[in-house]
Amino acid sequence: MSNSRVEDEAAIQAVLADSYEAWAAGDAEGMVADYTADATAIMPGSFRDSREVIRQNMALGFAGPLKGSSTYNKQLSIRFVGRDAAIVISQAAIRFPGDPEIPEDARKVNATWVMEKRDGRWLIAAYHNSPVLAPAQ
Repeated sequence: MSNSRVEDEAAIQAVLADSYEAWAAGDAEGMVADYTADATAIMPGSFRDSREVIRQNMALGFAGPLKGSSTYNKQLSIRFVGRDAAIVISQAAIRFPGDPEIPEDARKVNATWVMEKRDGRWLIAAYHNSPVLAPAQ
């Protein structure tokens, strides 16, 4: 991997870490600070079509059902698509106060992050998650 790709990978990981830290702080503004204005977030039953809509929904969540929560995140891969785009695959879960470090499988999701480099800065352009299904018995 070239030096610039190593730097890009580190910058992408820093963007995601900042977002996770803002979630843990209940900071909706900080959580979307590295989202593009036209970012999208798709989760089961939900489509959020801009950074502002994502921020508003997170602020409501942090004031209500997500109050005091944090996230479990495990990066599975980063794949670069051209010079200025990357796809990050991760496994994640919401951790509520008192939860174990790694929540039960029933709450885990597989997530796709689409990252875009704009003006030399990596930003989140899209996010999507889907529940991790239990293996067939």
